[in-house]
Amino acid sequence: MAKMVPESEDRHSSGAFDPVAEQYDRWYDSPEGAPIYAAEVSCLLSVFPSTATRWLEVGVGTGRFARALNVKLGIDPSPAMVTVAARRGIRTVRAIGEGLPCRTGAFDGVLMVASLCFISDPVRALEESRRVLCPGGWLLIGHIPADGPWGRAYIEKGKTGHPVYSHARFTTVNQLESLVAAQGFTLRGAASALFWSPEGTPEEPARIEQGIVQGAGFVALPFTAA
Repeated sequence: MAKMVPESEDRHSSGAFDPVAEQYDRWYDSPEGAPIYAAEVSCLLSVFPSTATRWLEVGVGTGRFARALNVKLGIDPSPAMVTVAARRGIRTVRAIGEGLPCRTGAFDGVLMVASLCFISDPVRALEESRRVLCPGGWLLIGHIPADGPWGRAYIEKGKTGHPVYSHARFTTVNQLESLVAAQGFTLRGAASALFWSPEGTPEEPARIEQGIVQGAGFVALPFTAA
């Protein structure tokens, strides 16, 4: 069932994460990472489509968001990341978003959390997501806006050679919405979170606001396929 990851795409897509998979995963339990993770999960849950039951996460990573959102299946090109995700009980397949090893119309939900910015060909990945969705299926994207405080911080880290963020290509919400709409999806709502700066003190409890809020560090965007 699994699609073999081409060697050239394997190096680009998984190389950033393989050496740091365990460290990356532990960050979610750290004093810095835990409140960010909690806010992002709450934001996604606030717009999570209750009617969709057959989900696939594209870019499942270590399975943190899949487990929190009860997504049972995920793909990722990184062998180290899917190994951690499998320990969480996620059914994993090592594959790339541009070539999903799934039949057409197999799912009514596809989840992408901060993964589209790491995919070599996001247009192709969105085309593939639309292919595996049934008519009217949901695409839920967790997005870090390039012009938000966290996006700007990650971009600066990438410029200095950060092992992960140097591989990312962040976009604004408007850029993302245009890209996704061009592949046949319609935006059905939004929620925003991460209203503290990277240097600031986390909000407790995290504030979640409906809609696309200027200055938010994270935005959840549910789309439907035609």
